[in-house]
Amino acid sequence: MAANWFSAPAPVTRRVRGYFAPVNRASQTPQVFDPSEQGRFALDAPPAPWIDLGWMQGLTRKSVSKISPLLTGIPASPQEQIRQTLQAHLAVQFLSWTKLTMALATGSQHMNVLAPASGATPAATGAQASSAVAVESGSSASMILLSSTDAAQFSPGSIVAVDVDYTGQTGFVGSPVSGAYVRQALTDVDYVRRVTFNVALVAEVTSSGLALASSLIGGAPAANTKAQLVTGFVDREGGCFSQEWSALFLMAGSQGERIFYHYPRLQPMAGAEEAVTPLDGKNKNGQSRVQLVGQFLALPVTDPLDGERVVCYRSFLPALNALV
Repeated sequence: MAANWFSAPAPVTRRVRGYFAPVNRASQTPQVFDPSEQGRFALDAPPAPWIDLGWMQGLTRKSVSKISPLLTGIPASPQEQIRQTLQAHLAVQFLSWTKLTMALATGSQHMNVLAPASGATPAATGAQASSAVAVESGSSASMILLSSTDAAQFSPGSIVAVDVDYTGQTGFVGSPVSGAYVRQALTDVDYVRRVTFNVALVAEVTSSGLALASSLIGGAPAANTKAQLVTGFVDREGGCFSQEWSALFLMAGSQGERIFYHYPRLQPMAGAEEAVTPLDGKNKNGQSRVQLVGQFLALPVTDPLDGERVVCYRSFLPALNALV
Protein backbone atom coordinates (compact mmCIF):
# COMPACT_ATOMS: atom_id res chain seq x y z
CA MET A 1 0.00 0.00 0.00
CA ALA A 2 1.46 3.37 -0.98
CA ALA A 3 2.24 5.85 1.75
CA ASN A 4 -0.02 8.87 1.99
CA TRP A 5 2.55 11.49 1.04
CA PHE A 6 1.48 15.04 0.26
CA SER A 7 3.10 18.11 -1.16
CA ALA A 8 3.50 20.61 1.67
CA PRO A 9 1.95 24.03 1.03
CA ALA A 10 3.24 27.18 2.69
CA PRO A 11 2.53 26.87 6.43
CA VAL A 12 -0.67 28.47 7.71
CA THR A 13 -0.37 29.82 11.25
CA ARG A 14 -2.63 31.89 13.47
CA ARG A 15 -0.42 33.21 16.27
CA VAL A 16 3.13 33.30 17.58
CA ARG A 17 4.12 31.69 20.87
CA GLY A 18 7.05 33.22 22.76
CA TYR A 19 9.51 31.69 25.21
CA PHE A 20 12.39 33.42 26.96
CA ALA A 21 15.31 32.19 29.05
CA PRO A 22 17.93 34.11 31.07
CA VAL A 23 21.42 34.78 29.77
CA ASN A 24 24.29 34.43 32.24
CA ARG A 25 25.46 38.03 32.09
CA ALA A 26 28.76 37.47 33.91
CA SER A 27 29.93 34.84 31.41
CA GLN A 28 27.75 36.00 28.47
CA THR A 29 26.41 32.46 28.15
CA PRO A 30 23.04 32.27 26.34
CA GLN A 31 20.55 29.42 26.43
CA VAL A 32 20.64 26.80 23.68
CA PHE A 33 17.57 25.46 21.89
CA ASP A 34 18.13 22.15 20.11
CA PRO A 35 15.35 21.44 17.55
CA SER A 36 16.48 17.81 17.22
CA GLU A 37 15.80 17.03 20.87
CA GLN A 38 13.38 19.74 21.97
CA GLY A 39 11.43 20.71 18.86
CA ARG A 40 8.24 18.76 19.63
CA PHE A 41 7.67 19.94 23.19
CA ALA A 42 4.15 20.60 24.45
CA LEU A 43 3.35 24.28 23.98
CA ASP A 44 2.35 24.75 27.62
CA ALA A 45 5.37 22.85 28.97
CA PRO A 46 8.59 24.16 27.38
CA PRO A 47 11.90 22.52 28.28
CA ALA A 48 13.80 24.11 31.17
CA PRO A 49 14.90 26.86 31.51
CA TRP A 50 12.56 28.36 28.87
CA ILE A 51 9.71 30.45 30.28
CA ASP A 52 6.38 30.49 28.47
CA LEU A 53 5.13 34.04 27.83
CA GLY A 54 2.07 32.87 25.93
CA TRP A 55 0.75 34.07 22.60
CA MET A 56 2.09 37.25 21.01
CA GLN A 57 1.27 39.34 17.99
CA GLY A 58 2.94 41.67 15.54
CA LEU A 59 6.22 39.77 15.37
CA THR A 60 8.48 41.46 12.84
CA ARG A 61 12.02 40.41 12.00
CA LYS A 62 14.43 42.51 9.98
CA SER A 63 17.96 41.67 8.98
CA VAL A 64 20.06 44.82 8.83
CA SER A 65 23.27 42.97 8.03
CA LYS A 66 25.18 44.43 5.09
CA ILE A 67 26.57 42.27 2.31
CA SER A 68 28.97 44.08 -0.01
CA PRO A 69 30.90 43.06 -3.14
CA LEU A 70 34.67 42.64 -2.86
CA LEU A 71 36.08 44.58 -5.81
CA THR A 72 39.36 43.66 -7.46
CA GLY A 73 41.22 44.47 -10.66
CA ILE A 74 41.41 47.49 -12.98
CA PRO A 75 38.73 48.48 -13.65
CA ALA A 76 37.32 47.24 -10.35
CA SER A 77 34.78 44.47 -10.64
CA PRO A 78 33.07 42.19 -8.11
CA GLN A 79 35.15 39.15 -7.27
CA GLU A 80 32.95 37.81 -4.49
CA GLN A 81 30.62 38.98 -1.73
CA ILE A 82 31.50 39.52 1.89
CA ARG A 83 29.35 40.10 4.98
CA GLN A 84 30.34 43.58 6.09
CA THR A 85 28.16 43.85 9.21
CA LEU A 86 26.05 41.39 11.19
CA GLN A 87 22.92 42.76 12.83
CA ALA A 88 19.20 42.04 13.19
CA HIS A 89 16.21 43.87 14.67
CA LEU A 90 13.05 42.34 16.09
CA ALA A 91 9.77 43.71 17.43
CA VAL A 92 6.77 42.05 19.07
CA GLN A 93 3.65 42.95 21.05
CA PHE A 94 3.02 41.07 24.27
CA LEU A 95 -0.60 40.15 24.99
CA SER A 96 -0.19 40.19 28.79
CA TRP A 97 1.38 42.40 31.43
CA THR A 98 3.67 40.38 33.72
CA LYS A 99 6.94 41.10 35.44
CA LEU A 100 8.90 39.48 32.62
CA THR A 101 7.00 41.09 29.73
CA MET A 102 7.39 44.50 31.38
CA ALA A 103 11.12 43.88 31.80
CA LEU A 104 11.49 42.81 28.17
CA ALA A 105 9.64 45.90 26.99
CA THR A 106 11.90 48.34 28.81
CA GLY A 107 15.54 49.22 28.34
CA SER A 108 16.72 49.28 31.93
CA GLN A 109 16.22 47.81 35.41
CA HIS A 110 12.79 46.44 36.15
CA MET A 111 11.93 46.62 39.84
CA ASN A 112 9.58 45.03 42.31
CA VAL A 113 7.57 47.50 44.39
CA LEU A 114 8.13 46.15 47.89
CA ALA A 115 5.51 46.66 50.60
CA PRO A 116 6.53 49.83 52.49
CA ALA A 117 7.51 50.10 56.12
CA SER A 118 5.20 52.09 58.36
CA GLY A 119 5.83 55.84 58.03
CA ALA A 120 8.44 55.44 55.29
CA THR A 121 9.29 58.43 53.08
CA PRO A 122 7.68 58.12 49.60
CA ALA A 123 10.01 57.32 46.68
CA ALA A 124 9.42 56.89 42.94
CA THR A 125 10.65 53.28 42.97
CA GLY A 126 9.01 52.44 46.27
CA ALA A 127 9.62 53.60 49.82
CA GLN A 128 11.83 51.89 52.36
CA ALA A 129 10.47 48.36 52.54
CA SER A 130 9.04 46.50 55.48
CA SER A 131 11.42 43.91 56.90
CA ALA A 132 12.09 40.74 54.93
CA VAL A 133 11.61 37.37 56.63
CA ALA A 134 14.08 34.49 56.69
CA VAL A 135 13.45 31.52 54.40
CA GLU A 136 14.00 28.22 56.18
CA SER A 137 16.13 25.37 54.84
CA GLY A 138 14.30 22.66 52.94
CA SER A 139 12.37 25.14 50.79
CA SER A 140 11.76 24.28 47.16
CA ALA A 141 11.02 26.31 44.03
CA SER A 142 7.29 25.99 44.70
CA MET A 143 7.17 25.86 48.52
CA ILE A 144 8.77 28.57 50.65
CA LEU A 145 9.18 27.42 54.24
CA LEU A 146 8.72 30.15 56.88
CA SER A 147 7.97 30.31 60.56
CA SER A 148 4.24 30.45 61.31
CA THR A 149 4.59 34.08 62.46
CA ASP A 150 6.35 35.12 59.24
CA ALA A 151 3.96 33.17 57.02
CA ALA A 152 1.01 35.04 58.56
CA GLN A 153 2.33 38.28 56.98
CA PHE A 154 1.33 36.96 53.54
CA SER A 155 -2.04 36.03 52.05
CA PRO A 156 -3.20 33.97 49.05
CA GLY A 157 -3.08 36.09 45.91
CA SER A 158 -0.15 38.21 47.10
CA ILE A 159 3.25 38.29 45.38
CA VAL A 160 6.52 37.37 47.05
CA ALA A 161 10.13 38.15 46.12
CA VAL A 162 12.74 35.66 47.28
CA ASP A 163 16.44 36.54 47.22
CA VAL A 164 19.39 37.45 49.43
CA ASP A 165 20.17 40.71 51.24
CA TYR A 166 22.25 43.30 49.44
CA THR A 167 25.59 43.52 51.24
CA GLY A 168 27.50 46.17 49.28
CA GLN A 169 28.59 44.06 46.31
CA THR A 170 29.10 45.57 42.86
CA GLY A 171 28.58 44.07 39.42
CA PHE A 172 25.59 42.00 38.33
CA VAL A 173 23.10 41.25 41.12
CA GLY A 174 20.05 39.00 41.29
CA SER A 175 19.91 35.23 41.16
CA PRO A 176 19.83 33.46 38.84
CA VAL A 177 18.74 36.27 36.49
CA SER A 178 20.77 39.46 36.63
CA GLY A 179 18.29 42.21 37.41
CA ALA A 180 20.77 45.10 37.57
CA TYR A 181 24.42 46.07 37.40
CA VAL A 182 25.68 47.97 40.47
CA ARG A 183 28.55 50.34 39.69
CA GLN A 184 29.16 51.55 43.23
CA ALA A 185 28.09 50.23 46.61
CA LEU A 186 24.54 51.07 47.74
CA THR A 187 22.97 51.28 51.20
CA ASP A 188 19.59 49.61 50.55
CA VAL A 189 19.67 46.12 52.11
CA ASP A 190 16.61 45.19 50.03
CA TYR A 191 18.06 46.22 46.66
CA VAL A 192 18.57 42.67 45.36
CA ARG A 193 14.96 41.80 46.17
CA ARG A 194 13.88 45.01 44.44
CA VAL A 195 15.44 43.87 41.15
CA THR A 196 15.21 40.07 41.44
CA PHE A 197 13.21 37.99 38.97
CA ASN A 198 12.71 35.36 41.66
CA VAL A 199 9.08 36.32 42.24
CA ALA A 200 5.87 34.30 42.29
CA LEU A 201 2.20 34.45 43.19
CA VAL A 202 1.24 32.95 46.55
CA ALA A 203 -1.40 30.25 46.04
CA GLU A 204 -1.80 29.14 49.65
CA VAL A 205 -0.53 30.14 53.08
CA THR A 206 0.02 27.41 55.65
CA SER A 207 1.49 27.35 59.14
CA SER A 208 4.76 26.14 57.59
CA GLY A 209 5.09 28.59 54.70
CA LEU A 210 3.91 29.66 51.25
CA ALA A 211 2.74 27.38 48.44
CA LEU A 212 3.43 29.17 45.15
CA ALA A 213 1.21 29.18 42.07
CA SER A 214 4.29 28.79 39.83
CA SER A 215 7.86 27.77 40.49
CA LEU A 216 10.56 30.36 41.10
CA ILE A 217 12.83 30.94 38.10
CA GLY A 218 15.87 30.39 40.30
CA GLY A 219 14.74 27.04 41.65
CA ALA A 220 15.07 26.17 45.33
CA PRO A 221 16.14 29.21 47.41
CA ALA A 222 19.81 29.38 48.37
CA ALA A 223 21.10 29.73 51.91
CA ASN A 224 20.51 33.08 53.65
CA THR A 225 17.61 33.89 51.34
CA LYS A 226 14.76 36.07 52.56
CA ALA A 227 11.19 36.68 51.40
CA GLN A 228 9.43 40.00 51.00
CA LEU A 229 5.94 41.10 50.02
CA VAL A 230 5.60 42.71 46.56
CA THR A 231 2.72 45.06 45.72
CA GLY A 232 3.52 45.78 42.06
CA PHE A 233 6.26 46.53 39.53
CA VAL A 234 8.00 49.67 38.27
CA ASP A 235 10.53 50.47 35.56
CA ARG A 236 12.26 53.67 34.53
CA GLU A 237 13.04 55.45 31.29
CA GLY A 238 16.80 55.89 31.43
CA GLY A 239 19.69 54.24 33.21
CA CYS A 240 22.68 52.28 31.92
CA PHE A 241 21.59 48.67 32.48
CA SER A 242 20.20 46.64 29.57
CA GLN A 243 18.12 43.50 29.89
CA GLU A 244 19.46 40.50 27.97
CA TRP A 245 17.58 37.26 27.31
CA SER A 246 17.57 34.30 24.98
CA ALA A 247 14.36 34.13 22.97
CA LEU A 248 12.46 31.43 21.11
CA PHE A 249 9.47 32.23 18.89
CA LEU A 250 7.27 29.43 17.59
CA MET A 251 4.83 29.44 14.68
CA ALA A 252 2.74 26.26 14.70
CA GLY A 253 1.29 25.34 11.31
CA SER A 254 -2.17 23.89 10.73
CA GLN A 255 -0.69 20.60 9.41
CA GLY A 256 1.52 20.08 12.46
CA GLU A 257 4.64 21.71 11.06
CA ARG A 258 6.64 24.10 13.27
CA ILE A 259 8.77 27.16 12.51
CA PHE A 260 11.20 28.27 15.23
CA TYR A 261 13.18 31.49 15.49
CA HIS A 262 15.90 31.13 18.11
CA TYR A 263 17.71 34.30 19.16
CA PRO A 264 20.50 33.37 21.61
CA ARG A 265 21.00 36.99 22.72
CA LEU A 266 18.42 39.79 22.61
CA GLN A 267 18.73 43.21 24.20
CA PRO A 268 16.06 45.95 24.11
CA MET A 269 16.93 48.67 21.64
CA ALA A 270 14.28 51.18 22.71
CA GLY A 271 12.70 52.51 25.88
CA ALA A 272 9.32 51.55 27.29
CA GLU A 273 6.54 51.65 24.69
CA GLU A 274 2.88 50.64 24.56
CA ALA A 275 0.43 50.03 21.73
CA VAL A 276 -3.09 51.32 22.47
CA THR A 277 -5.85 49.72 20.39
CA PRO A 278 -9.55 50.70 20.66
CA LEU A 279 -11.65 47.64 21.46
CA ASP A 280 -14.47 48.56 19.09
CA GLY A 281 -12.18 49.74 16.29
CA LYS A 282 -13.40 53.35 16.47
CA ASN A 283 -13.05 53.96 20.22
CA LYS A 284 -16.68 55.06 20.55
CA ASN A 285 -16.99 53.49 23.99
CA GLY A 286 -13.64 54.85 25.16
CA GLN A 287 -12.19 51.42 25.95
CA SER A 288 -8.77 50.49 24.60
CA ARG A 289 -6.39 47.58 25.03
CA VAL A 290 -2.89 48.56 26.16
CA GLN A 291 -0.19 46.15 25.00
CA LEU A 292 3.51 46.20 25.73
CA VAL A 293 5.81 46.63 22.74
CA GLY A 294 9.26 45.08 22.75
CA GLN A 295 11.94 46.17 20.28
CA PHE A 296 15.17 44.22 20.32
CA LEU A 297 18.67 44.10 18.89
CA ALA A 298 20.00 40.60 18.26
CA LEU A 299 23.58 40.19 19.45
CA PRO A 300 25.92 37.63 17.86
CA VAL A 301 27.18 34.34 19.27
CA THR A 302 29.87 32.00 17.99
CA ASP A 303 28.49 28.67 16.84
CA PRO A 304 30.78 25.92 18.21
CA LEU A 305 29.97 23.76 15.17
CA ASP A 306 32.20 25.76 12.83
CA GLY A 307 33.12 29.02 14.59
CA GLU A 308 30.73 31.16 12.56
CA ARG A 309 29.16 34.26 14.10
CA VAL A 310 25.33 34.22 14.01
CA VAL A 311 22.43 36.19 15.49
CA CYS A 312 19.47 33.86 14.81
CA TYR A 313 18.69 30.23 14.05
CA ARG A 314 15.58 29.52 11.95
CA SER A 315 14.39 25.90 12.22
CA PHE A 316 11.62 24.12 10.35
CA LEU A 317 10.10 20.81 11.46
CA PRO A 318 7.93 19.49 8.59
CA ALA A 319 4.49 18.02 9.04
CA LEU A 320 4.22 14.24 9.16
CA ASN A 321 4.35 12.69 5.65
CA ALA A 322 5.03 16.03 3.98
CA LEU A 323 7.36 15.90 0.98
CA VAL A 324 10.65 17.70 1.45
